[in-house]
Amino acid sequence: MIAPRSPATPASSRTVRKAVVPAAGLGTRFLPATKATPKEMLPVVDKPAIQYVVEEAAEAGLDDILMVTGRHKRAIEDHFDHAFELEQALAAKGDTVRLDAVRGPARLADIHHIRQGDPLGLGHAVLCARRHVGGQPFAVLLGDDLIDPRETLLSRMLEVRERYAGSVVALMEVDPAQVHLYGCAAVEPAGADGVVRVTGLVEKPVRGDRPPCPRPGRVRRPGAHPAGPRRRDPTDRRPSEPRGGRHRARGRLRRSALRHRRQGRLSARGGPARLRRAA
Repeated sequence: MIAPRSPATPASSRTVRKAVVPAAGLGTRFLPATKATPKEMLPVVDKPAIQYVVEEAAEAGLDDILMVTGRHKRAIEDHFDHAFELEQALAAKGDTVRLDAVRGPARLADIHHIRQGDPLGLGHAVLCARRHVGGQPFAVLLGDDLIDPRETLLSRMLEVRERYAGSVVALMEVDPAQVHLYGCAAVEPAGADGVVRVTGLVEKPVRGDRPPCPRPGRVRRPGAHPAGPRRRDPTDRRPSEPRGGRHRARGRLRRSALRHRRQGRLSARGGPARLRRAA
């Protein structure tokens, strides 16, 4: 489904240096904790969850990160900016450990912010990044899944994309009873090192409904999607795909066949119980 990369393709069009982090959701599953605090800023041990996402991107060599936020998400912007008064106070006390921790987030990458005016879902959030990414390949990173940094998952996914071209999505197996909670894929072997080809993709299949792809199985997709420039408009030609008023990104994903089936540990942050496991 994805043709091998042409040797004539310029290296600049293959190297992924940009990341898009959708962070405009209301976080209703975490209420009342998220009434005044963005869910992305909820702490996991000693750092807000979204910092783990940005650190993973920076470790993989992505140095241009666009965060798609919404109203009441100013705390995210402030966290990845300098806090001069706090830094001066820590420096005056000689507290270099905390000073480095406070300065660290702003130094991870070039971080930009844009607002998603209407909360129309993941597909629309990625579409908001269209001008920023231009015709360049980019990664979509979701803060609902926190990957153990020792797994270097994103770096391995970028290697898969370099080898096969096209778009890549990380997959993991889940209990059949939880399939309806996730975007799910039907897969077949496509290569070594855990690479599979997707034959069908369903966004959160409804229990009891006949899935639109044959046997979606028990494989879900965590929040890391290195994509080619053709995916810069995930709702293009599919404007009528909203579900519950939200545009999904599955149309483009379904047409991009290669996926990396991850092996290792993952902490999911999609609800309070999973946040406790992540911590």
